Amino acid sequence: MTQSESVSQYHCDRNASSSMAGKSVAYRHFQRVLAQWPLDILRPQLSFQNVMRRRIDKQLGPSTPDKTTYDPAKESKDTLVTPLKPHDEQAQLQQVNVLYSFMEDRYAKRYPLSDRLMKPLSNPEYYENLVKELEEAPKRSFFGRLLNSWKGFVRWS
Repeated sequence: MTQSESVSQYHCDRNASSSMAGKSVAYRHFQRVLAQWPLDILRPQLSFQNVMRRRIDKQLGPSTPDKTTYDPAKESKDTLVTPLKPHDEQAQLQQVNVLYSFMEDRYAKRYPLSDRLMKPLSNPEYYENLVKELEEAPKRSFFGRLLNSWKGFVRWS
C-alpha cells in the first residue's frame, strides 16, 4: 500500500467507529471531498458536485427517513413507491475512498502512460493538440465557436 492509499484510507477510517449526533462519517467525508473537487470548465452548468450532493443528501442526510418514502396522502394510481434501503456505512466509506483516490491521481501515478501511447506514430501531436483545444474552448466567444464549427465542415486539402 502506497502512502497516498494509506492517507485516503486514513481519511475514511479514522472516525468510522465513533458515534456522532446528526450526520454520519461518510456524509462528512463526501462533503469534504466534494468541496475539494475541481470544477469542470467545459461544462460549468453540469456540476458533478451538485449531482453528488443531491444524492448523498437523499441517502445520508439527517432528514432521510429510514423506513420508506411512502406517503398515503400523496398516493395515486400512477405512483410507484420504492422503499429506501438503509445505507451501509462501510460501503459509503469505500465510495468516498474511491473519490479520494481520483483526487490524488492515485491511478495515474500507479499506471503511468508511456510515450508510445501518448504519441502514436500516425499522429504524434494528437493528444497535445487535444489538450490545447480543451484549454482554449471555454475562453472562446460565440463568434469564435461558430467560426470553429464551420472550419470543421470545410476541409482544405
